[in-house]
Amino acid sequence: MPDGTDLSVMRNIGMMAHIDAGKTTTTERILYYTGKIHKIGEVDKGTATMDWMRQEQERGITITSAASACVWKNHVINIIDTPGHVDFTVEVERSLRVLDGAVGIFCAVAGVQPQSETVWRQADRYQIPRIAYINKMDRVGANYFAAVNTLSEQLGCNTLIVQLPLGSEEQFQGIIDVVKLKAYVYQDDAGENFLERELTAEEFISTTGYRNALLEKISEYDDEMLEKYLEGKEISPEEIILLIRKMTISNGAVPVLCGSSFKNKGVQMLLDAIIDYLPSPKDKPAVTGIDPDSGTRLQRMAGLAEPLTVLAFKVTVDPFVGKLTYLRIYSGVLKSGSYVLNSKKRQKERITKILRMHANSREELDTAFAGDIVAGVGLKNTVTGDTICSELEPILLETIDFPDPVVDIAVEPKTKADQDRMGESLRRLAEEDPTFIARVDESSGQTILSGMGELHLEIIVDRLLKEFKVNANIGKPQVAYKETIKTPAQSEIIFDKQTGGHGQFAHIILEAEPLPEGSGKLFEYAAATECMPREFASAVEVGVMEALQAGILAGYPVDDIKVRLTGGSYHEADSTELAFKIAGVQGLKGILDKAEKILLEPIMYMEIICPDEYVGDVIADLNARRGKVSGFEENRDSKIIKGAVPLAETFGYVTALRSLSQGRASFSLHMSNYAEVPENKNRDIISKRYGI
Repeated sequence: MPDGTDLSVMRNIGMMAHIDAGKTTTTERILYYTGKIHKIGEVDKGTATMDWMRQEQERGITITSAASACVWKNHVINIIDTPGHVDFTVEVERSLRVLDGAVGIFCAVAGVQPQSETVWRQADRYQIPRIAYINKMDRVGANYFAAVNTLSEQLGCNTLIVQLPLGSEEQFQGIIDVVKLKAYVYQDDAGENFLERELTAEEFISTTGYRNALLEKISEYDDEMLEKYLEGKEISPEEIILLIRKMTISNGAVPVLCGSSFKNKGVQMLLDAIIDYLPSPKDKPAVTGIDPDSGTRLQRMAGLAEPLTVLAFKVTVDPFVGKLTYLRIYSGVLKSGSYVLNSKKRQKERITKILRMHANSREELDTAFAGDIVAGVGLKNTVTGDTICSELEPILLETIDFPDPVVDIAVEPKTKADQDRMGESLRRLAEEDPTFIARVDESSGQTILSGMGELHLEIIVDRLLKEFKVNANIGKPQVAYKETIKTPAQSEIIFDKQTGGHGQFAHIILEAEPLPEGSGKLFEYAAATECMPREFASAVEVGVMEALQAGILAGYPVDDIKVRLTGGSYHEADSTELAFKIAGVQGLKGILDKAEKILLEPIMYMEIICPDEYVGDVIADLNARRGKVSGFEENRDSKIIKGAVPLAETFGYVTALRSLSQGRASFSLHMSNYAEVPENKNRDIISKRYGI
């Protein structure tokens, strides 16, 4: 493997797609053809290298993003295989945050699917250059050009067809390279031997048409190329590849390839395209951050001579080495045993080991360089989104934002020993997964686990019971409702408790107002400076934020609210931070007593792919579930129904949809927004909450 000092031969890529489009299968073939593994594993048999978790092997799906590194034609390719299920979208989010490029994988039968659209938009947000790989060309119903059209129509891509399939369905036998005007015909089922040949006369005529269309598109981006094309001069494949690379890196175009990963066809050409078209760390703009002390904007280029700049993007617990922190090194050199600064927490940390990960196995390194994706051991206080840097030249990178969980489940440990074990286990699980939250319900005393969906919580509970050996009773999944206020309110609290000697005194005036949906919880210190010292105001904020964890309408967390400390007073001898914290709790509860309160429920964006003959029944059922249809799209012999539905009405929907469509319809969900619960449902929720 190259020593890591030449950034131009490095590619940091992610595999992203809708569930079951073939991400892990493709990654498995990449590892095999690059010599990283010596036997191809299969997802459906639970033997895929990157699906190493027992839960992944049992279900045949990717749950957590897995990293590996391989070498192809003297280029180092760091690969992250991401999940396709919407419940684990956080894994895609934090992977894309640190990657330089991505391969979007699409089914040749279905084209763009709902979750592939979601991950594509995530990549748009991070401006990740991409290539598209139309997989499953061997399947019945495979239609390469229809799939390419969905990229243009649904994702708005400027597609560049650089490959054509040689046959389709059972007749799929290889690839035609539009750039080089060559055909590659596979000779065996293992996909290791293929014949490069000239195009037949018929193939040449059809391929030349696509090549001319490709040249027209890329000529628009380069005056010299346009001049050569208009003059009819010969344009070499090397010139075309160079310009396609330039367009891809600038996000001006998406090269489209094809293959059948399961049948071992097209993966070598995909590897070539990764090297030819996707960026190295040197091709990416400088990473930007701020000086944590002055707030000055800073930039760091990808280079070994630059100061150390690292982002922690994932945390896992390894049974053999303990806490592993996955790191993307943007600049500088990281050495094993060195001390670094966590600039977000202002804490010094020591890197005891540096590991290059291959799924769940590892290789120890002495040094890691700019551009590397590695795991660090010894970072005790570093979590996802923290910046690691040089103590002498600190920088703070933008952190990673994660959505709020929308589904709750109650757990009760069976014994005192289980309770102690559960607390530590939940802390470790929450450290690994920022979208998982564990809290204690004040009204019931139960531990409530909150996650992104039923499957997400199913995996969490499975790990809790089997991996961490906690014996517990598990409740049914429930919607994670929120509370908020609709009207402003004010409260004034005087907390005065005398117990002999020094007492406890705090006086505060709080105001609160509702905020637009999605704004979160805000606290503002607007009192005159002489009202109280800053540490007392900070204690009020702690008390307010603590009280917002459980509203008084139904005990759900309060959100989309701004609380302002507008006044108060303190006593030189009797005032303490504890007194002001208690006053903050009481003041917030006083506000909630006075303000008009409402419940909010998560609304899910839903797409249903349904055969035409069942559309009426499906829509009628959706309406009965308080769903709203927003539009339709044609999808060959079926329709895509788009709309929104409350999460509370989707539990068990997979069974209902199968029944309505004789098992032929499918659907996907992802979080859209929170909305006010209707009055009749409001009463039911509160009644059930308190057992009335």
